[in-house]
Amino acid sequence: MKALHPTPSASPVRVGARLRACRKAQGLTIEQVAAATSLTRGFISRVERDETSPSVTTLVTLCQVLSLPVGSLFEDADTEVVRLEEAPNINMGGHGVVDRLITPRAQSKVQVLRSHLEPGANGGDDLYTINCDVEVLHVVTGEVSVQFTGRTETLTAGDTLTFPGREPHNWRNSGPSPAEVLWTFAPAPWSGSR
Repeated sequence: MKALHPTPSASPVRVGARLRACRKAQGLTIEQVAAATSLTRGFISRVERDETSPSVTTLVTLCQVLSLPVGSLFEDADTEVVRLEEAPNINMGGHGVVDRLITPRAQSKVQVLRSHLEPGANGGDDLYTINCDVEVLHVVTGEVSVQFTGRTETLTAGDTLTFPGREPHNWRNSGPSPAEVLWTFAPAPWSGSR
Protein backbone atom coordinates (compact mmCIF):
# COMPACT_ATOMS: atom_id res chain seq x y z
CA MET A 1 0.00 0.00 0.00
CA LYS A 2 1.31 3.41 -0.92
CA ALA A 3 1.98 5.75 2.00
CA LEU A 4 0.05 9.00 2.10
CA HIS A 5 1.86 12.13 3.14
CA PRO A 6 -0.69 14.62 4.46
CA THR A 7 0.18 18.28 4.49
CA PRO A 8 -0.92 20.74 7.14
CA SER A 9 -3.66 23.21 6.44
CA ALA A 10 -2.57 26.55 5.07
CA SER A 11 -4.85 28.34 7.54
CA PRO A 12 -3.68 28.30 11.16
CA VAL A 13 -5.90 27.02 13.95
CA ARG A 14 -7.48 29.98 15.73
CA VAL A 15 -8.36 29.29 19.35
CA GLY A 16 -8.14 32.80 20.76
CA ALA A 17 -11.76 33.79 20.24
CA ARG A 18 -12.99 30.63 21.96
CA LEU A 19 -10.68 31.22 24.92
CA ARG A 20 -11.83 34.85 25.19
CA ALA A 21 -15.51 33.88 24.94
CA CYS A 22 -15.10 31.25 27.66
CA ARG A 23 -13.25 33.70 29.93
CA LYS A 24 -15.92 36.38 29.48
CA ALA A 25 -18.78 33.92 29.95
CA GLN A 26 -17.35 33.16 33.39
CA GLY A 27 -16.96 36.85 34.22
CA LEU A 28 -13.19 36.59 34.49
CA THR A 29 -10.80 39.40 33.59
CA ILE A 30 -7.51 38.91 31.79
CA GLU A 31 -5.82 39.93 35.06
CA GLN A 32 -7.55 37.14 36.98
CA VAL A 33 -6.59 34.52 34.38
CA ALA A 34 -3.03 35.87 34.33
CA ALA A 35 -2.76 35.55 38.11
CA ALA A 36 -4.18 32.01 38.07
CA THR A 37 -1.87 30.82 35.26
CA SER A 38 1.30 32.80 36.09
CA LEU A 39 1.22 34.21 32.56
CA THR A 40 1.36 37.90 31.70
CA ARG A 41 -1.72 39.90 30.80
CA GLY A 42 -0.09 40.91 27.54
CA PHE A 43 0.61 37.30 26.55
CA ILE A 44 -2.97 36.21 27.30
CA SER A 45 -4.28 39.19 25.33
CA ARG A 46 -2.11 38.22 22.33
CA VAL A 47 -3.29 34.58 22.58
CA GLU A 48 -6.93 35.73 22.64
CA ARG A 49 -6.32 37.84 19.52
CA ASP A 50 -4.51 34.90 17.82
CA GLU A 51 -1.36 36.99 17.54
CA THR A 52 0.73 34.27 19.16
CA SER A 53 0.43 30.52 19.59
CA PRO A 54 0.78 29.14 23.10
CA SER A 55 2.71 25.96 23.79
CA VAL A 56 0.69 22.83 24.48
CA THR A 57 1.51 23.10 28.19
CA THR A 58 0.36 26.72 28.31
CA LEU A 59 -2.81 25.89 26.39
CA VAL A 60 -3.61 23.05 28.81
CA THR A 61 -3.03 25.41 31.76
CA LEU A 62 -5.36 28.04 30.28
CA CYS A 63 -8.02 25.42 29.65
CA GLN A 64 -7.72 24.06 33.20
CA VAL A 65 -8.19 27.54 34.68
CA LEU A 66 -11.19 28.13 32.40
CA SER A 67 -12.64 24.62 33.01
CA LEU A 68 -12.65 24.13 29.25
CA PRO A 69 -11.87 20.78 27.59
CA VAL A 70 -8.77 21.30 25.44
CA GLY A 71 -10.29 19.36 22.56
CA SER A 72 -13.27 21.72 22.34
CA LEU A 73 -10.93 24.44 21.07
CA PHE A 74 -10.34 22.45 17.89
CA GLU A 75 -13.85 21.21 17.15
CA ASP A 76 -15.75 22.77 14.29
CA ALA A 77 -18.77 24.72 15.38
CA ASP A 78 -21.88 22.56 15.18
CA THR A 79 -23.98 24.77 12.94
CA GLU A 80 -26.64 23.84 10.44
CA VAL A 81 -29.14 25.96 8.54
CA VAL A 82 -32.70 24.67 8.12
CA ARG A 83 -34.60 26.64 5.48
CA LEU A 84 -38.30 26.95 6.28
CA GLU A 85 -39.35 25.75 2.81
CA GLU A 86 -37.18 22.65 3.27
CA ALA A 87 -38.11 21.96 6.91
CA PRO A 88 -39.87 18.60 7.22
CA ASN A 89 -43.55 18.46 8.12
CA ILE A 90 -44.22 16.45 11.25
CA ASN A 91 -47.46 15.23 12.76
CA MET A 92 -47.96 16.22 16.38
CA GLY A 93 -51.57 15.04 16.33
CA GLY A 94 -53.32 18.39 16.20
CA HIS A 95 -56.21 19.42 13.95
CA GLY A 96 -55.96 22.27 11.42
CA VAL A 97 -52.23 22.69 11.94
CA VAL A 98 -49.09 22.32 9.83
CA ASP A 99 -46.02 21.68 12.02
CA ARG A 100 -42.52 22.03 10.56
CA LEU A 101 -39.35 20.95 12.37
CA ILE A 102 -36.97 23.89 11.96
CA THR A 103 -34.05 22.51 13.96
CA PRO A 104 -31.90 19.64 12.64
CA ARG A 105 -33.45 16.19 13.15
CA ALA A 106 -30.39 14.94 15.04
CA GLN A 107 -30.36 17.87 17.51
CA SER A 108 -31.01 16.38 20.95
CA LYS A 109 -30.62 19.41 23.22
CA VAL A 110 -33.47 21.48 21.83
CA GLN A 111 -36.14 21.27 19.16
CA VAL A 112 -38.10 24.08 17.57
CA LEU A 113 -41.30 23.72 15.55
CA ARG A 114 -42.89 26.41 13.46
CA SER A 115 -46.62 25.86 13.26
CA HIS A 116 -49.30 27.37 11.04
CA LEU A 117 -52.65 27.21 12.82
CA GLU A 118 -55.89 27.67 10.91
CA PRO A 119 -58.77 29.37 12.79
CA GLY A 120 -60.17 26.84 15.26
CA ALA A 121 -57.05 24.61 15.04
CA ASN A 122 -56.34 22.68 18.24
CA GLY A 123 -54.07 20.11 19.81
CA GLY A 124 -56.73 17.40 19.98
CA ASP A 125 -59.60 16.45 22.26
CA ASP A 126 -57.69 15.89 25.50
CA LEU A 127 -54.93 17.46 27.58
CA TYR A 128 -51.52 15.97 26.74
CA THR A 129 -47.89 16.16 27.86
CA ILE A 130 -44.58 16.36 26.02
CA ASN A 131 -41.54 14.40 27.19
CA CYS A 132 -39.30 17.42 27.86
CA ASP A 133 -38.31 19.56 30.81
CA VAL A 134 -39.32 22.92 29.36
CA GLU A 135 -41.79 23.87 26.66
CA VAL A 136 -41.94 27.40 25.26
CA LEU A 137 -44.69 28.76 23.01
CA HIS A 138 -44.07 32.04 21.17
CA VAL A 139 -46.89 33.57 19.13
CA VAL A 140 -45.57 35.23 15.97
CA THR A 141 -48.99 36.24 14.62
CA GLY A 142 -52.58 35.62 15.70
CA GLU A 143 -54.04 34.46 19.00
CA VAL A 144 -53.58 31.15 20.79
CA SER A 145 -55.14 29.90 24.02
CA VAL A 146 -53.33 27.28 26.10
CA GLN A 147 -55.47 25.22 28.48
CA PHE A 148 -54.01 23.72 31.63
CA THR A 149 -55.78 21.84 34.40
CA GLY A 150 -57.83 24.58 36.05
CA ARG A 151 -56.73 27.60 33.97
CA THR A 152 -56.32 28.98 30.45
CA GLU A 153 -53.70 31.44 29.16
CA THR A 154 -54.51 33.49 26.05
CA LEU A 155 -51.54 34.77 24.04
CA THR A 156 -51.39 37.26 21.18
CA ALA A 157 -48.63 38.23 18.74
CA GLY A 158 -45.36 38.77 20.58
CA ASP A 159 -46.36 36.86 23.74
CA THR A 160 -44.31 33.93 25.02
CA LEU A 161 -45.41 31.25 27.50
CA THR A 162 -42.92 28.97 29.29
CA PHE A 163 -44.03 25.90 31.24
CA PRO A 164 -42.97 22.32 32.11
CA GLY A 165 -43.54 20.01 29.15
CA ARG A 166 -44.84 17.32 31.46
CA GLU A 167 -47.69 19.57 32.66
CA PRO A 168 -50.97 18.46 31.04
CA HIS A 169 -52.06 21.05 28.50
CA ASN A 170 -53.73 21.66 25.16
CA TRP A 171 -53.96 24.62 22.78
CA ARG A 172 -56.26 26.15 20.21
CA ASN A 173 -56.23 29.04 17.78
CA SER A 174 -58.80 31.20 19.55
CA GLY A 175 -58.61 34.05 17.04
CA PRO A 176 -60.54 34.70 13.84
CA SER A 177 -57.50 34.40 11.56
CA PRO A 178 -54.59 31.98 11.05
CA ALA A 179 -51.78 32.06 13.61
CA GLU A 180 -48.06 31.39 13.31
CA VAL A 181 -46.31 30.07 16.42
CA LEU A 182 -42.94 28.71 17.48
CA TRP A 183 -42.75 25.77 19.90
CA THR A 184 -39.43 25.14 21.65
CA PHE A 185 -38.76 21.92 23.58
CA ALA A 186 -35.72 21.33 25.80
CA PRO A 187 -34.34 18.77 25.74
CA ALA A 188 -35.67 17.46 22.46
CA PRO A 189 -38.56 15.07 23.11
CA TRP A 190 -37.64 13.01 20.05
CA SER A 191 -34.79 12.89 17.57
CA GLY A 192 -34.20 11.15 14.33
CA SER A 193 -31.48 10.54 11.83
CA ARG A 194 -30.61 12.98 9.10
